[in-house]
Amino acid sequence: MKYQFAFSRINFILLAIGMAIVILGFILMSGEGSGETTFNPAIFDTLHIKVAPLVTLVGYLFIIYAILFKKKA
Repeated sequence: MKYQFAFSRINFILLAIGMAIVILGFILMSGEGSGETTFNPAIFDTLHIKVAPLVTLVGYLFIIYAILFKKKA
């Protein structure tokens, strides 16, 4: 008996790409940070504030697309 899965191989590949984009966005968001006695103004640069959340959002949208993707017959 042959089983029919909800996701095909291409769906899993697209999901993996989307997860890699999300992980990249979170890595870009991380920084040294500030402590109790020190202040690091580098955490407020454009990369951490604008680019990284946008990359993460694109990754999440790509994951939604990967879930909804259906190969044409």
